[in-house]
Amino acid sequence: MTFKKIAALTIGSASASLAIIPTAAQAQDVDLNYDRLSSLEEPIAFDLGDITVEISGVLDTPVVAEFDSVTDTDSVDVGFVGNFQITAQTQLANRWTIGAAYFGQYATDPIDVFGGNDDYSDNVAGFVGTSFGTVLGGNVNGQVREITRRQRGVGNGFLAFDDFYGGLDEWGGAYVGRFGPTVVSAAVDENGDFEIGGFFQRPIGQNDYRFALRFADGRFTSQDGTTEFDTKGISAVGELVYGSSTFDLGLGYERLESPVADLDRWFLSAGARTQVGPLHLSAEGHYGQVDGQDEISAGIGASYDIARGLSVNLGLNYENARIEAGGVTLVETDEVKAIASLRFSF
Repeated sequence: MTFKKIAALTIGSASASLAIIPTAAQAQDVDLNYDRLSSLEEPIAFDLGDITVEISGVLDTPVVAEFDSVTDTDSVDVGFVGNFQITAQTQLANRWTIGAAYFGQYATDPIDVFGGNDDYSDNVAGFVGTSFGTVLGGNVNGQVREITRRQRGVGNGFLAFDDFYGGLDEWGGAYVGRFGPTVVSAAVDENGDFEIGGFFQRPIGQNDYRFALRFADGRFTSQDGTTEFDTKGISAVGELVYGSSTFDLGLGYERLESPVADLDRWFLSAGARTQVGPLHLSAEGHYGQVDGQDEISAGIGASYDIARGLSVNLGLNYENARIEAGGVTLVETDEVKAIASLRFSF
């Protein structure tokens, strides 16, 4: 039996078991922000007749110092990032909730910290929420990843390589449902690639524990743009919350297949976050191998709350990998980024 069948049957069986639990599922809030900048504030909400509208967003002005050994360049640049999400929903007579969500982000980004130079990107989705969960259609490729991932770093700390290389196309459908302490999710894109996963979270004694599992069948294009790989991966995350501190560990395996080469990748990521009054701190590390070739990254982040929604954020991030196979460069990077920014969330 192939790896894909084993993983799909394992997770599918777990999902089927959850589906027969007599407790009805709960509809989930819809979040289309798959970027690393998200608002920590409660959204602004108001009513327009029978429609409830919610708005949240972030404004950020980063100063970025980059030291790139691959291109042998050093630079310091100032940028701007602004994003927002607006959600409109209403409840029908049968208690179903229908709505739509839109997320947009604009970034002036001369050294590609946030995804492109002077780039506007967006996600849109429609959804129906019932007692059986929420069904979505649109740019929903990040739904499973967001509920099963490790927590992001604080401030401007972020960890490279902490995900599968492969992923889904932007357009597709998804499902998210909560069964007591368990949340399950699935997504499929227009090519038939899919992801399925979920997590279990419950306090035990004085601590809070979360365990997540995810299987993904996707595609990855090499950094040099010459080769597309079919990918299959499985990952697990364990998280412990003790007081104001969070500790987590992620493990993953991914199989990459193409006419040029078939590769095995495994990785381990770990991190810690804590809060002392208005100061938030995080530290993360990652190590992995692709066909015996190393990938390494680390991130340190800090955030200091000045007032409601306003904060100063710092980050120091490192990544290093040179992954080649069959004359194809999958990944090549060796850089350090130091980032300081003033951020306002609403």
